Amino acid sequence: MQGRGSYCIAMTLLYLFQDQQANKMFGTVVVGIGIAGSVRIKDMLNPMPSSPSEHLKLFGFVSRRTLGNINEVKQISLQDALGNKEIQAAIISTDNKSHEENVRMFLEAGKHVLVEYPMVLSASTARELWDMAEQKGKILHVEHIELLTEEYKQLKKEVAGKELVKGTLHFTGGALDEERSGFSAFSGIARLTWLVDLFGDLTVTSATREEQKEKNYSRMTAHFQTANKKPLTWIEERGPGLRRDKKINFCFKSGCLENLPEAPRSAVGLFMQDQNLFAKKLLGQVSKEELAAEKWRILRCLDLAEEIQQHCERPAKIHS
Repeated sequence: MQGRGSYCIAMTLLYLFQDQQANKMFGTVVVGIGIAGSVRIKDMLNPMPSSPSEHLKLFGFVSRRTLGNINEVKQISLQDALGNKEIQAAIISTDNKSHEENVRMFLEAGKHVLVEYPMVLSASTARELWDMAEQKGKILHVEHIELLTEEYKQLKKEVAGKELVKGTLHFTGGALDEERSGFSAFSGIARLTWLVDLFGDLTVTSATREEQKEKNYSRMTAHFQTANKKPLTWIEERGPGLRRDKKINFCFKSGCLENLPEAPRSAVGLFMQDQNLFAKKLLGQVSKEELAAEKWRILRCLDLAEEIQQHCERPAKIHS
């Protein structure tokens, strides 16, 4: 009888905990109202029914500009966002250069943080901030919507189990202001994340960058080796008028993939998918193993981005 009584008590406590989790809400603020920040507000106002996002309560937004209310969502000051106990989480959608300052402030204030990629523009700073989050028992979530596209999910299925011989990923896009977005290895870290997620850990063998500042054009080329010593190349090319596009040429022992697979567009938006994942983490619904693997991937990609930048910025050798 005593064993049965202990079991009943344990089950009652479990049901109480589950009920408490089911009703838990996280006051959230959006910081930065550009394209991503505006989508974040829209998604939080219209969460998917019965999804983890329903546990996020939009409390307001922070912007350097005076905007008033947006869709009846109030603008609040940065100080109010940091000091308000009703706000437990912040979504950072500012320019890349401002990520570090904002992530640090909100973690120091004891808030959970979702930040757009790249997390920061320094690998050592990323580790420092991640350590801070863990010490404070807070979630630090880095958005990687390019891993959530149906196109990428299909590509990953097609690559799975195949033995790589060599590969290239070439991205083109419009010019960026590097003062705000960072060096191209950081601003383009989504493409680097593709390569690491598809082929595992990489080693940088060389990297160069061609720049035509008067034309606002740049082309970065990074060469890697996989753990099996197979060559991979990543090209990040940006300039006025360049169409946003990704081209692949992945050759395997079984043949080559020269085009991204066609895939239907998901019924759920990319930012909404990412928001659901953040909310799942807040609710404790993501395993420690998944969290650890994601942390490794994010920090490893930042290490590689920094190493690429160092290669590109080394003075050219002069041969006499």
